[in-house]
Amino acid sequence: MQLRPLGRSALRVPPLSFGCNVFGWTVDERTSFELLDRCLDEGLTFLDTADVYSRWAPGHQGGESEEIIGRWMKSRGCRDRIVLATKVGMDMGDGKVGLKPAYIRQAVEASLRRLQTDCIDLYQAHKDDPDTPQLDTLRAFADLIRDGKVRVIGASNFSAERLQEATDLASSYGLPRYESLQPEYNLYERAGYEGGLEQVCRAETIGVITFFSLAAGFLTGKYRSEADLGKSPRGARSIPKYLNERGMRILAALDGVAAGHGTEPAAVALAWLMAKPTVTAPIASATTSDQLTTLVAATRLKLSADEVTALDQASA
Repeated sequence: MQLRPLGRSALRVPPLSFGCNVFGWTVDERTSFELLDRCLDEGLTFLDTADVYSRWAPGHQGGESEEIIGRWMKSRGCRDRIVLATKVGMDMGDGKVGLKPAYIRQAVEASLRRLQTDCIDLYQAHKDDPDTPQLDTLRAFADLIRDGKVRVIGASNFSAERLQEATDLASSYGLPRYESLQPEYNLYERAGYEGGLEQVCRAETIGVITFFSLAAGFLTGKYRSEADLGKSPRGARSIPKYLNERGMRILAALDGVAAGHGTEPAAVALAWLMAKPTVTAPIASATTSDQLTTLVAATRLKLSADEVTALDQASA
């Protein structure tokens, strides 16, 4: 699988990141191991998780996904083949939230323990913390890199202004910079990234790892009317906003391109992201082997310029 550079860092990653938020939530540990085994076999070795996954589930406290990944890597002895990404900053309860240096130091130790590793390849600020000076946060991350606990840092859910500010501070003070950004970006949700964020990422050579790459599953094509909302636990909650004229136009365009390649709409939607010059790797998850087959197919699908343009126009 062709690897791509992540920002200006030494990390090289596959063109798709496997999202591990489902582990321990909608996917049990045995199935998680099976999916991870196949990811390893197929070269999808860029795993994205977070300390907060899956705190929202009843009876969970966060860290469930990291723990499963840690047990899997230990049982397979494959840590050196994985590019491991996790995050810090979301509310873990008991005041454990944000990007203050003391909390970052506490949180990274907890993540390392759960992941059963001594170093995280990509450690990401899960969301901006306006109550903590960015310089303090960057210095804390610099300490982690100096101590060998983290290789590269990234940001998620940052505005263009705050990302640029962080980049400028890192340059001015000789600190490690955010080498990646995680924005919400897909064929339906384009406005939030295309504009200021994209301009910063292009100008500063910041890698882009998109989340909600399939628009909560809408771009798989399995939700085409309100009657389809019961097809998954999140259908009724997440999908209705896409069931409109524009959403149907996007699905029709995906269907057309997919038919021409003998593949699934989801593979086309991901290939569209991979074709974008500033996107390094969309994040997508799978709960079944069939879904994972579609993710693998996406990494091998090369869209023509005309096909990308057609999708651009349908989703404009």
